[in-house]
Amino acid sequence: MIESIRNAYALPDLRRRILYTILVLVIYRLVANIPAPGVNLAAWLQFTSGATTGNRFLDVLDLLSGGAVRNFSVMAMGVYPYITASIILQLLTPLIPQLEELQAEGESGRNKITRITYFLTVPLAILQAVGQIRLVGFSLGGMETIMPFFGFGNATETLATLTTLLAMTGGTMFAIWLGELITENGIGQGISLIIFGGIVAGVPENLARLFAPGTDPTARWFTIAAFVLLTVVTVLVIVVVQEGQRRLPVQYGRRVRGRKVYQGQSTYIPLKVNTAGMIPIIFAQSLLTFPALIAQFFINPESTGIGTRIANYIYQTLGNAEGFVYWFVYFLLVVGFTFFYTDVMVQQQNLAQTLQRQGGFIPGIRPGQRTQSYITSVVRRITLVGALFLGIVAILPGIMQLVGSLLQIPDLEQSALVVSGSGLIIVVGVVIDTLRQLEAQLLMRRYEGFIG
Repeated sequence: MIESIRNAYALPDLRRRILYTILVLVIYRLVANIPAPGVNLAAWLQFTSGATTGNRFLDVLDLLSGGAVRNFSVMAMGVYPYITASIILQLLTPLIPQLEELQAEGESGRNKITRITYFLTVPLAILQAVGQIRLVGFSLGGMETIMPFFGFGNATETLATLTTLLAMTGGTMFAIWLGELITENGIGQGISLIIFGGIVAGVPENLARLFAPGTDPTARWFTIAAFVLLTVVTVLVIVVVQEGQRRLPVQYGRRVRGRKVYQGQSTYIPLKVNTAGMIPIIFAQSLLTFPALIAQFFINPESTGIGTRIANYIYQTLGNAEGFVYWFVYFLLVVGFTFFYTDVMVQQQNLAQTLQRQGGFIPGIRPGQRTQSYITSVVRRITLVGALFLGIVAILPGIMQLVGSLLQIPDLEQSALVVSGSGLIIVVGVVIDTLRQLEAQLLMRRYEGFIG
């Protein structure tokens, strides 16, 4: 592997791509430290100075923004609006005939869908900027603490609010542009690398919390050992599951084209165990925190009515990452969204029709609807493993919290918070994808690849 890295860096074209990728990531990290205009940065840094913010939605945003939420920078939303727009279009494609036609047009159709995604990202970014600022204001106890001039009450507040929203929306589009630059001129998938860089950048600070001098020495060493063991085992399982696939055999019949007769060929359809990636975790975390955000509007300290008690229970249960109810509901949502998103992706691929059009068939299965039903049943069976895997990875902090309470080891859950389970999925996936792209470039030049 070391020799392969040396070969890759020795090639001028690959060296230029690698250095270009590093340069763009450095630029992103520099811009991610520029605070958004109008933000009381001192109050925000005081709020986020603890081990965790206590708000799962902000943790998701911090993950997808590459750590920019911790500084409430102009890139505090990261590429999350773009990811949301992409997911919305993926879910709407089977429902809107025009989008299906664009997807079937090939490269030109995909370019048009990408352009529509960019247009949809802008209003989503504005809405998310407003929602994120409001959410932070409620978490701090009032908007005047974090954003003293946010609102539309007078001309001064309106101008300051528009400036903040414009800066944050522009930061999101700039982050997307940097990601596209990496994809076109660098190595790897740009947006994934930006998220990857932010996760890795936050690891040293999270590791430092494990060695905090105020913690109990015995509990500290147990936490460090649990972190090492948990990380190694989790990465191993992620690699096995992410790379795991079920191969459906496919047979192509003899074909006659002109005067030539082509013999039938045997191949397979690779069905991944985890087709959905980490998208179900994002869905689940967003949906899980939404009721707590709505419940904040109905909490009244001076009232003791049933409505106030219900709102307070929802906020206390789902607003904080603690308790059996939170982690159990979180697990069920991740598993459910995994099946839902995988079904949508399989339906969009329309494998049965593609096989029938190309003269292929699965041995023993009649082409057409029977083939589609068979593929769907196989996908759902293997998705059960992927769904349980994602659900367990998502609730690792809760599992370690339960283990710590049973063994009476304080702060043992910190071992699962240095790099979250969803963060590890991103890191491992991006590393594997980038190494494969480097390997493909090396094999084109007749060098030995990384994985081979």
